[in-house]
Amino acid sequence: MNVASILHQKGRAVTTVSPSATLLEVATKLAAKRIGAVVVVETGGRLGGIISERDIIRALATNGHDCLSRPVSEVMTRDVVICQEADTLDELMAMMTARRFRHLPVVTDDSLVGIISIGDVVKHHVAEVEMEATAMREYITHS
Repeated sequence: MNVASILHQKGRAVTTVSPSATLLEVATKLAAKRIGAVVVVETGGRLGGIISERDIIRALATNGHDCLSRPVSEVMTRDVVICQEADTLDELMAMMTARRFRHLPVVTDDSLVGIISIGDVVKHHVAEVEMEATAMREYITHS
């Protein structure tokens, strides 16, 4: 299974914010949508960064609650690791595990076309394993 298959099933909607949004606005959006990260999109739709719950917690721990009025651009991860629609589940798992993050924007031809979370990867990996186990049981039963 690859990223395109996951996006086909889950959809391509991506929650985004501008770099000038405050951390409080982002935290409110994350809570309302029950998600763990949003993509920061600059003027013209260019991927500018990503900000997660972890980033907000780190800012709070370092700077106190006053940081909530600061713009996302001060806290976001600017060097965003992305994935492509052709990337496989195994590649995503390896990348997310090695780099210790839970969200990967999907980019095609410099355009944001989706986002994959660790939850998406685990869900589809479990489905693949269950399908393989079922196929093995049927093979053994009918041999």
